[in-house]
Amino acid sequence: MAAAEEAGSKSARTRERILDAAAHVLSRKGYAGTRLSDVADQAEIQAPAIYYYFPSRDDLIEEVMWSGIAHIREHMTRVLAALPPHADPLDRIDAAVEAHLRYCLEISDYTTASIRNAGQVPENIAIRYAAEASQYGDMWRKLLQDADNAGLLRPDLDPMAARMMVLGALNWAAEWWNPRRGSLDTVVRTAQSLVRNGLAHQQEGGDPGAAGAPERAEVFGLAPDTTYYFAVEAKDEWGNAGPISEKSSVAAAAARSCAGAALAIVWNVLDR
Repeated sequence: MAAAEEAGSKSARTRERILDAAAHVLSRKGYAGTRLSDVADQAEIQAPAIYYYFPSRDDLIEEVMWSGIAHIREHMTRVLAALPPHADPLDRIDAAVEAHLRYCLEISDYTTASIRNAGQVPENIAIRYAAEASQYGDMWRKLLQDADNAGLLRPDLDPMAARMMVLGALNWAAEWWNPRRGSLDTVVRTAQSLVRNGLAHQQEGGDPGAAGAPERAEVFGLAPDTTYYFAVEAKDEWGNAGPISEKSSVAAAAARSCAGAALAIVWNVLDR
């Protein structure tokens, strides 16, 4: 009995080592560039041994893809559950932004691999991943819905478009960030500021001349695939206007609702 348990434990450890190696390789080389020989080298085993645990390369990659999104969903569940019961909905979104970025960029090769390869893997591999990703998306849907129900979201935002843009921006960090580009703490703070200031509704009665008070603008008739430039006038805390900036721009998205959401978010942030 003891020998059988030891053999089973050793087998489980080897399988986990193969998965860890595959996640590492897939997160860096992508679906097309991931070879079993590279996975074997990373796991320090012979390549044929992989077939004892996984029938094919695609079966191995499917397990990594599913694990990546399942792990971040479990992590997010723990993070949100640890917040005070009556935490402000926007504070919960801040916590979710940090949890997503840190788990993807610092903690898990699995999640990085899942995010970077979601659009690369064949449909048969993506089925399991997509079902789990839908559940993770539901968590973000609830976060924004709770904020909207509390009257904290901008009324001119399309919730679905805003949610997809937030997740898209967070996921894209896996494509460009590495420690040489600056600290992860800075990335997290910047993302939290952009998301909060882009989503949050400016309450009536705020000091209209104070620094950080956004101006409301309505722009209609945006054409898809077109870049628009806006002059932004900043004010100091006493209401004095600064120089006009002409460096800001926003590209109109193909869908009307997405274009409106993008404009509202960028404009609000640039006003701060």
